[in-house]
Amino acid sequence: MRWLFACRQVYNYCLAERKDWIKSRKSPIDQCSLVNEYIIPAQTKYPDYYYQKRQLTEAKKTNPELKEVPSQVLQEVVGKVDKAFRSFHNRGYGFPRFRKRIRSMVFPQFKTNPIVGNQIKLPKIGDIEINLHRPIPEGFVVKQVQVVNKASGWYVICTIQSEGNIPDPIPDLSYSSLGIDLGFSSLIATSRNEIIDRPKFLIALQSKLTSLQRELKDKVKGSNNWKKACKKIVQLHEYIHRVRKDYHFKLAHYLCDQAKMIFIEAIDFKSWGRGMLRKHSLDFAFGAFVDILTLVAKKRDVYLLKVDKDYTSQTCPNCNTLTGKKS
Repeated sequence: MRWLFACRQVYNYCLAERKDWIKSRKSPIDQCSLVNEYIIPAQTKYPDYYYQKRQLTEAKKTNPELKEVPSQVLQEVVGKVDKAFRSFHNRGYGFPRFRKRIRSMVFPQFKTNPIVGNQIKLPKIGDIEINLHRPIPEGFVVKQVQVVNKASGWYVICTIQSEGNIPDPIPDLSYSSLGIDLGFSSLIATSRNEIIDRPKFLIALQSKLTSLQRELKDKVKGSNNWKKACKKIVQLHEYIHRVRKDYHFKLAHYLCDQAKMIFIEAIDFKSWGRGMLRKHSLDFAFGAFVDILTLVAKKRDVYLLKVDKDYTSQTCPNCNTLTGKKS
């Protein structure tokens, strides 16, 4: 936990350094700012990824707690800050925010295979006993390891790599095809007249979650009972996430069993998460399901195509004539 705390300190410091630099460069010339701003000399360069990574060496001299953490782990934290700013500028994401906590750390590279038997060897930690879910396939090399702290315990996620390329599935008119329409009243309506009802993961456990939150409200903040109540709430949310993800994978495999070509509408599910039915949309996590379906389709050599969502029910599939709204 001390390492995660140190990672959070580095993340927030790098974010604050960039934020102060940006604020010092956008103050109006005809008026003063309503808040205090640091005066940063004009010749000071923007604190980019490489600059902040070099500053880690100096930071360790004044912050001994940073010496406990491997250098590459802290460099990955600086990379997270840089990635957040690139997503803000290039992809239209919101301005990066400070972190109250960081739950994971990444060990980016290993000289040898860190997993031997049921143990994994991590820098400055040594050998740790793990519950190996599945052995590393032959021919694959462990490239990086992510250690995650969840409510149910600590987890190690390994990224492995092997030589070779995975070809993209090629459409073929001789293959069977399947059209999918996502919705709220029914989760999926397929072109084979099959209707799949939408499961309600969070809503089904809403009363239990409300009860736990009511218990938390009556506890003294920071006490042991308050921490126990918080852990119960987090464990319930983790259980809902696991059940939802398991259903997503099973449903994706079920759809890939039916055809070699799948067509689905290209929908902006973020807008669904802001509308009147946002709770129901976020409960099923439509965007996460489409990502998992794309992953499973590529893995099983199934061609998946996202089509334009406009006028899909008003266009004749044979002659492409726009027939108007249906009654």
